[in-house]
Amino acid sequence: MDNGDDMKIIFPDYEKSLINVTNSILKYFDVETIHNTMAILDEELEKGKYQNVLMILYDGMGYHLLRRNLDRNMFLNRHLKVSISAPFPPTTTASTTSVLSGLTPKEHGWLGWNLYFKELGETVTLFLNIKKDTDIMISEENVASKYYPYTNIIEKINQTYKAYSIMPFGNDAFHSLEEMNEKIKKYCKEDGKKFIYAYCDYLDAMMHQFGTDSKRTRMEFQKINDSTKKLCDSLENTLVIVVADHGHLNCDSITLSEYPDIFSLLDHDISIEGRACAFFIKEGKQKHFETLFHQYFGEYFKLYTKEEIIESNIFGIGKEHPRFQETLGDYVAIAISNKYFRYNENSDNYLSMHAGLTEDEMVVPLILYKAK
Repeated sequence: MDNGDDMKIIFPDYEKSLINVTNSILKYFDVETIHNTMAILDEELEKGKYQNVLMILYDGMGYHLLRRNLDRNMFLNRHLKVSISAPFPPTTTASTTSVLSGLTPKEHGWLGWNLYFKELGETVTLFLNIKKDTDIMISEENVASKYYPYTNIIEKINQTYKAYSIMPFGNDAFHSLEEMNEKIKKYCKEDGKKFIYAYCDYLDAMMHQFGTDSKRTRMEFQKINDSTKKLCDSLENTLVIVVADHGHLNCDSITLSEYPDIFSLLDHDISIEGRACAFFIKEGKQKHFETLFHQYFGEYFKLYTKEEIIESNIFGIGKEHPRFQETLGDYVAIAISNKYFRYNENSDNYLSMHAGLTEDEMVVPLILYKAK
């Protein structure tokens, strides 16, 4: 693989993003919006006066991957309205939290898969409540919910209308696309105006393991396409919104512990994401770190100081979460190639990754289907 000289770099567009989609949904259900809405969606919702608004989020199903892995005349591509931006970083933790809150990552603070908590002296995998790269629970209580609480849109809509979420984990989990669709259909048949959010992570898991263009990945795309079509054909008075939280890119890893000179300058484990990586540097070693970083990794990553990151608004607009700045470390390195960082040999190794700035990761589809 080359280092991605020909890779197109895309910065997030917070006026044409998943966050604006969520705010259109809030508006339709008479909930106060936090950010601008998306005109194309507002028009459709107003025109249709739908009883059901169904949003299905297929984890990892980036716009360009959809175009490459499915023929143009297949259902999802036929109903693809427009390409939109994921928030930064394009990764499940930041992006699904934005979808479920209507907030930017800068506002909600769930910046990535792993965040450093200074009061615990640990880097924590937020969704799993475990110490990074281990199976060790960090505490009895969920630290992410404790330090980064937010009100999700299901709760907000439920105050006036009905809203449901359907997940592949938790008490009422589904275990197949068929099962997910059955749950969706059951809710759609209920009386009254309602919002249904369904999240499916099958495709993301497949690509991490087998890459973005493997036969198995292509088959998973087709399964999702056919399953969504079958579901849509069975619904009435429903606007179906299909989106993804981010895309994917086939990647190679860089293991930091194999670079002892730079590794010795790190105060502790890296955090946020392997392709949007926060570095905490030992006191007084910043300049030395910068020099070595550019020497080893300059062609693969863009290195930003904490101040540059804050100024750039790359993590979004709006009111900064009180913990936002401390989670950035001293530097954030953002991938502009097909490389990602692992801390040491205990860190995960994947064929395909996301959270960098390439268009395959940053651009997601907005698919609309009107079931009358």
